[in-house]
Amino acid sequence: MPSQYEPNTLKEQMRNVIEEARMVLPGIQALFGFQTIAVFNQRFLDLPGAMQLCHLLALALVVLSIALAMAPAAYHRIVESHQVSEQTVRLSSWFICAALAPLAGGLALDMAVVLYLVAPSYALSAAGTAATLALLLGLWFAFPLRARRRRG
Repeated sequence: MPSQYEPNTLKEQMRNVIEEARMVLPGIQALFGFQTIAVFNQRFLDLPGAMQLCHLLALALVVLSIALAMAPAAYHRIVESHQVSEQTVRLSSWFICAALAPLAGGLALDMAVVLYLVAPSYALSAAGTAATLALLLGLWFAFPLRARRRRG
């Protein structure tokens, strides 16, 4: 039975990976900017140390996400600026996918801080963090991996 998909060339695959990074990176960078500004807000200083730590961890996870999302372009430019290999495409795809995991963690931890500001409850913050993390990891990893498994 013929496949309903045509394989992309390595150059097309690399272009797709870089385009995916270009789509996600501005949002991550904007989030980083807002996270950084929050530290200078008076209400941030009124948060308990545990919530300030959550925000700091969220900020660190977003920095990691930015580094991972930008790595494919840097790697390609430095290692293979005039060519594309299967290894570079695979590695670049891995970097983009890997960037989503710390991004999900950072968003979930910031959700904990926001929920604590709205209703000062560690239990509500923890529940919101777990729900956010489950939603993002489910949509970004579990759902696509399940679809890939079904395709064989």
